[in-house]
Amino acid sequence: MKTYAGFGLVVSFISGLAPNAQAQTWSFTGSLETDRADNSATVLQNGDVLVAGGRQRGNFGLASAEVYNPSSGTFSSTGNLSTGRNSHTATRLPSGEVLIAGGSNEVNLQVVCLASAELYEPATGTFISAGNMTIPRCGGTATLLNDGRVLFVGGSSNGAVFSSAELYDPAAGTFRSTGSLNEARSGHTATLLANGEVLIAAGGNATSYLQSAEVYNPSTGTFKRTGSLNVPRATFTSTLLATGDVLAVGGENSSAIWLGSAELYNPSTGKWTVTGSLSTARFGQTATLLNSGDVLVAGGNHGGSIASAELYNPSSGIFSVTASLNTARQDQPAVLLTDGEVLVPGGYDGHGANNGYLNTAELFQP
Repeated sequence: MKTYAGFGLVVSFISGLAPNAQAQTWSFTGSLETDRADNSATVLQNGDVLVAGGRQRGNFGLASAEVYNPSSGTFSSTGNLSTGRNSHTATRLPSGEVLIAGGSNEVNLQVVCLASAELYEPATGTFISAGNMTIPRCGGTATLLNDGRVLFVGGSSNGAVFSSAELYDPAAGTFRSTGSLNEARSGHTATLLANGEVLIAAGGNATSYLQSAEVYNPSTGTFKRTGSLNVPRATFTSTLLATGDVLAVGGENSSAIWLGSAELYNPSTGKWTVTGSLSTARFGQTATLLNSGDVLVAGGNHGGSIASAELYNPSSGIFSVTASLNTARQDQPAVLLTDGEVLVPGGYDGHGANNGYLNTAELFQP
């Protein structure tokens, strides 16, 4: 199970069938060369997918990386990260390079948060140094802005939760501080809005779970408070819908309370409203916007890894059960492929081969 330090206690982060549910299926595709969880997955400009880092038993920070080819359905090794890491951020830049930053590793049997960053160059299949963030960050977020810069917000290290934020400038290859959050937070979400601003929602600080939210303005470099969520939540998902609203789903707000509720943020009013609820409460799941405009919510944790998946329909505001993953998994990434399918590589199922860490990958066919 993924954990983020910084809360009073260490916080773990981790309605009927749709009419066309029978046509929606999960199928296994080629297997990863290395079993891994808390890894990243990033669609490259050519449609391939870079899978990097992660963790497995006995190795808290994997340095290996591999590339998935949707045409052949196979994974193949590519260059290694300079620093093994898990729970890091991965952002594809306009240049086609992928910026890998932060996350955690294990040094001398101690978990440490990382400030280092690396760039993956698809043309050469290698990683090169991208310098260091201003501070180490675990549980922070990275968001690609419309001008090509990357905004890093919050996170934690050594028990401290941060209110700081910084920008990576690809042209200069440097990190620099920007305005600070009104409230320190980790395990939050960050969503680029249609107007180019960034919504920062919920998470937790050193003492509690949060329901507050803020908006970052790239033009002024400042954060301003906006409406609060209806309930505190961390390790949930936030997805920008075609309507411009943001859908927040699931999460947790104590060590033993998993959320099935969902809510919508309206950027015009700055308010959150409750929408339909999940059939199965969960945290640490994935949420992927499909070409249809629906949102696929898959896997996660409900007292253990789960395989169930659900679809949210923005028009009706209802979640409907869809086909389940072939393997229960949590702490996995999910990406939308160019053909409209969803790839889920790796994750953790709590039992079975490789001490529960998975090398299998699955495709969802809408």
